Amino acid sequence: MNRLFLFEISLCLGLVLLSAGCERKVKAQTALADGTGPVATRVEPDMDPNNFKVDHPEQFPLATAGEHASAPELNATGAVNPDVSRQVPVPSLASGRVVEVDARLGDEVKKDQLLFKVRSSDIAGAFSDYRKAIKNEELARIQLDRAKLLFDNGAVPRSAFEIAQNAEDNAKVDLETTTEHLRLLGSDLDHPTGIVEVFAPVSGVITDQQITTASGVQALTPPNPFTISDLSHVWIICDVYENNLPQVHLGEYADIHLAAYPDRVLKGRIGNIAPVMDPNLRTAKVRLEVENPGLLRLGMFVTATFHGLTAEKHATVPATAVLHLHDREFVYTPRGNGVFQRLEVTTGNLLPDNVQEIVRGLQPGTQVVSNALVFQNTVEQ
Repeated sequence: MNRLFLFEISLCLGLVLLSAGCERKVKAQTALADGTGPVATRVEPDMDPNNFKVDHPEQFPLATAGEHASAPELNATGAVNPDVSRQVPVPSLASGRVVEVDARLGDEVKKDQLLFKVRSSDIAGAFSDYRKAIKNEELARIQLDRAKLLFDNGAVPRSAFEIAQNAEDNAKVDLETTTEHLRLLGSDLDHPTGIVEVFAPVSGVITDQQITTASGVQALTPPNPFTISDLSHVWIICDVYENNLPQVHLGEYADIHLAAYPDRVLKGRIGNIAPVMDPNLRTAKVRLEVENPGLLRLGMFVTATFHGLTAEKHATVPATAVLHLHDREFVYTPRGNGVFQRLEVTTGNLLPDNVQEIVRGLQPGTQVVSNALVFQNTVEQ
């Protein structure tokens, strides 16, 4: 009796659960048919930001990249520096006080031109030694004449005559030395003064000045009052990165472009490549030796172009096909079905007929949009 009761209860529960499941399935199918139920998940692929799709690709004419063979070029910035072998310091020959300055920083001076005057007590000491040397030489000459007369008459031995001769020779040496000292200081032997005049040893431009009127100077002690530089030949020091050093060779020539004179191109010979690199920038100093036609000034910034030895083939496109965006260059190439891809390129020289050389990023024969700016403005709208 109990078993039969339990069986009936289990059967009733099963029927209730079955009817509830059928009812839920019917409601889900009804909701899906009405469009109010959950929608199946669909994963959209991530789009490349360099790909652009347009509705009418035929509106953008295409151009085929050509081919141009040229030697690789390397552009490096540099600054004009004086040739240290053509810099001549002008020291003061006497210690004292500057009483007159006859030239200034930046002036062009000629050889033997007066630069400055120094009042010095060195003249007094040198002139005193000079007058003493004159008197000593006169006395030595008199003693030599007396010794010679006595020796000729047999009154003194030869040794006494030789001692007198030696004294006369030493007195002449002292007189010559003191005379040269006075002349070195720029003093007149007949009219000595306490003013020392300093003249330019060479012709050139004064590129450094360390004195003013009433300043003190020390004889032959740095810093030198003036420095004169011959600017007929100058150095251009460029920074070349480590990975570009294979394109730079000693003895070759580079083109020098001046920002102030864009129509002038100078030639500079590579005279030195520094053996020590800058540890922070990873660059080496490259020295170009340039004959100055009068345009180069110290500190002026220039651009040096180094030319490779072997010609390389590069792609060429119309200049309008290159888009300059955020200091970078791009071109657009078709990919089919109205999709265009933006490629970053490295441009080279601007060739005749408004053709732009592409050094890196594009192969010859590739099609590109002929007017990249119009295309960019269209896709941004």
